[in-house]
Parts: sequence; C-alpha cells; structure tokens
Amino acid sequence: MEKVLILSCSTGQGHNSCAQAIKEYFESQGVRCDFRDSFDFISKQYARFMSWGHSFIYRYLPGLFRWGYGYSNSHPAVFHKKSGIYKLLTAGAERLYQYLSDGQFDAVICTHVFSAIMLTHTLKKHPLPIQTAFVATDYTCHPGMDMVDLQQYFIPNAQLTDDFAAYGIPRDRIIATGIPIRQEFLTQVDEAEARVRLNIGGGSRHLVMMCGSMGCGPMSRILKHIAPILPKDAEVSVICGTNKRLYAKLKRRYGTNPKIHIIGYSDQLPLYMDSADLYLTKPGGISITEAAAKKLPMAFVNAVAGCEQYNMNFFIDMGAAITAESPQLLAIRSVRLLCSTAKRQPMERALWGYRRQDGAKNIFDALSKEVCVCEKGIS
Repeated sequence: MEKVLILSCSTGQGHNSCAQAIKEYFESQGVRCDFRDSFDFISKQYARFMSWGHSFIYRYLPGLFRWGYGYSNSHPAVFHKKSGIYKLLTAGAERLYQYLSDGQFDAVICTHVFSAIMLTHTLKKHPLPIQTAFVATDYTCHPGMDMVDLQQYFIPNAQLTDDFAAYGIPRDRIIATGIPIRQEFLTQVDEAEARVRLNIGGGSRHLVMMCGSMGCGPMSRILKHIAPILPKDAEVSVICGTNKRLYAKLKRRYGTNPKIHIIGYSDQLPLYMDSADLYLTKPGGISITEAAAKKLPMAFVNAVAGCEQYNMNFFIDMGAAITAESPQLLAIRSVRLLCSTAKRQPMERALWGYRRQDGAKNIFDALSKEVCVCEKGIS
C-alpha cells in the first residue's frame, strides 16, 4: 500500500480529527496520504457554507440539529436516490472520479457517511480497482448508511456490530478496530509531571472542562454552580476552544480565582487529561475516545445531536461516565465524583480495555491485508 485518499466532511471537527489521526499513523508507516473534504468536489464555496452552517446550527440552534438527526433516523428515504439530499451529496461524483483516476490511489477511507455515499455512487457509476473503507466516528450507526456500499467498515466496538448489520452491511465486512485518535492520546505523562507543567497544584483534585473545539454547551452555567462548592483541595481548568466570547466572559468572572483556570484554545489537551481526575465534556465520539484512552472518568453535558446521545449512553452503560438533567445537578454530581476516589476507581477499571487502543494502527493492518490480496488478484 503506497497511496491512500482520506475523505471527510467539515461538519464538526470530530470527523476531521479522525481523518488526521489516520493520516498521521499511515504516513508514519511510509504511506502517502491525501486528505480532502468531499464537499470540495461539489464546490469550495459549498464546502465553506456547510462548515459554517453546521457550526452555526450546532452552537445556536441545537434543537434544530437534534430534530434533523431524529427525522433522518426515522425517515431513511431522505438519503435514497430520488431524494434532493442524495442528489446534492453526489453532485461532485464526476470530479471525484477524475481525482481518483488521476491520483492512482490504492485505497480510499471515508470518515463521514456523506463522503461514503458520494464514493459509493462514484464507484458504482465508474468502477475502479481500489480498496474502500468507512470509519465510524461515533458509537452508533448513522442514518444514510444503507446507501453506503464499501468493502470494509471499521467500527468503535464489537458490541455495535448488530447496529451496523441492521443497515444491511454484511457482517464479514465489519471490523471492530476502535476509533482512530492521535498518537499523543495513546501515550501517558505522569500525573504529577503533567500538573507541574500546567501549574496545577500537586496535591489538588483536578477537574478539566471542555465542550468540544467550539466551546459549546452550558459551560458558564455549570461553572457557576461548581465554583461555590469546589473544595479547597480542588482546581478546575476550563478549555474554551475557539469560543472567544465564552473565554472573555469566564475570564472576567473567574480571572482572579487561583483555583479556576480559564484557557482559550490549547494544543495541550492530552497533557490536561493526564493531569485530571475527572473530565467534564460533551459526548462527541472523538473526545470521549481520547479520554477513554487515558482511562479518565467522564461527566457528560446533555447531548445535542442523536449521535451524541448514543455515545453518552454507551459509556454510561459501561459504568465509565455520569450525566445529569440540569447544569446545577451536573455540577453537584461532578464535584462529588471529583472528591471520591472510591467512586472513580471502578470507572477507571471500566475503561481499561480502551487504554492505548490504537484504532489507526488496527485500520492500517486490516486495510493493508486487503490491498495486498487485491494486488495479487490483479497481478
């Protein structure tokens, strides 16, 4: 395997993070990788619009986001060939075919169902001798998967096999590899060292709060309830991501509190996780897989979209996470959990199977075997 195309969509950072993790590992193995937004094959303007539209709806109209996911889940025909959505998603098929033909790729990997629908349509119209794969980035099977026909399906956990098979996917194509995450989340820095590097009190209990790269969710309200009940031997780090308004608001309110650290965008999230006793976050597929790899117990902000609801339920049922119906109750439960080593230890043990589970490596190994078989068949 010499050259791979990775297709994603800029509808949330998770799919792109997964694609980057795959690219990082494959390139470390000497494979040339090309990473593209599949919407670019429709038009650059459309790709930018979809990225902006997704961010806007997710941040400001979460109810609409939830309704759209639920509707597509209960009305599968919205992705079928005669639908306007299908015609739109496959509008870039001819450009994608030309790109595939010119690029001479050994394999194409999709980290988004929209990319997979476009690729399926393209190759049914223009067959090419190329290995194809889909990588799931959430702990569920997304609506639209019944319109995907690829050769391999890499899923987060074997427990989800029935969910994917229910969409008509042959079981022998489904492989439980784990979700790919960047290599820095698969290594561990000693907790004491991480806290020294981040200037966190060595004897403190440490809560890290982050609700995605966009800093969405009721972070301000949760912190408002945490601050007055935070024990003397505890500290909180709030990572606001790209949400500059939230950062400014929290900095004004808590900037002089030595136990509450307000951080904007940070590329040190793995280090913050190494320093933490508890991680309060939204249940995005990538972020919770990163925390699981660190054996870090989680507290979940109310899920926004349908896929986040499934993610949340998966880890709560596992015994590795908690949630609550309101910001106030979540704050109370989180502080109680932060203060109880006895309650956190079983949660850490529940995550042992995720420790250093290298999804990207597992995908590389599985895909390499199929490419080798394909090449032998051609020769």
